[in-house]
Amino acid sequence: MDRRVAEVGVLLVMLIWAANYVVVKAAVGAVPPTGFNFLRLVIGAIALFGFLRLAGGPILLARRDMLAMAGLGAIGFSLYQVLWGTALTTTTAGDSALIIGASPAIIAVVAAALGVDRFTWNKTAGALVALGGVGLVVASGSGLSLGDIGAGDLLTLGAATCWALYVAVGTPIFTRVRPAASAAWGIASGALWLVPFGVADIAGHADAYLQPVPLLAVLFSGLLAVALSQVLVMRAVPALGPIRFANYQFMLPPMAVVLGAVALGEAIRPGEVVGGAVIVVGILLARRDARLLAALRPRRAAP
Repeated sequence: MDRRVAEVGVLLVMLIWAANYVVVKAAVGAVPPTGFNFLRLVIGAIALFGFLRLAGGPILLARRDMLAMAGLGAIGFSLYQVLWGTALTTTTAGDSALIIGASPAIIAVVAAALGVDRFTWNKTAGALVALGGVGLVVASGSGLSLGDIGAGDLLTLGAATCWALYVAVGTPIFTRVRPAASAAWGIASGALWLVPFGVADIAGHADAYLQPVPLLAVLFSGLLAVALSQVLVMRAVPALGPIRFANYQFMLPPMAVVLGAVALGEAIRPGEVVGGAVIVVGILLARRDARLLAALRPRRAAP
């Protein structure tokens, strides 16, 4: 893929993901979050498997990878979606995006703790700084008292930790499996774990899911935020490199905060701005080693 085309694709992904916070926030006010997230995972998985079929190549994974993706899907998609979707019923789209934005720093520490990546003081310090930024975001909304901290913010932090575990534990698999295939099977596994809860929610609120807002939201989230974004990301990362792609992700939280203010009337608090900046500093600190190693690694001569 041409680099300019890849950059446009990544910018589109950031916009879609930022809008998804607003879309899901609006939807879970009308329908149960578990049923909504079950539907969007099903739609996303079907779309990704359709893409894999059209693109050609193997769709099935090795048995050990299938079993691993089933377990990873339970953490990175089922539990993550339940925590994140439920959290959005009591927290703002902006706060949710900022807290989830600390995931890269959490991933760095979890990966080091699990032996997937090497331990450094930068990773630890970066994670602590990023979590300090999360604390500022939470405190700006609920106050400094621990007893006043909203359940939504704590659930969102739990969701960020689930995603960190998914990425860190799954790294060995992601390096040997086609990105679209691992995403499709991870999402499908996540949907499978949610079947009993999602079906119960849908059956109990069938009419609500047919209303315009939830219906359009689940289609937007499933087709664009889940399926299309995965395809664009897997095509863009080889052209841009993982570090450059990660830098684009810094745009996501502020975009979500602004969209939340415009579309939902959410107030932009000074604590959100300061906390968001601290989170960015923590992520940069946690990733400093990877960036230095990439810069020092000898570049292969072009053939």
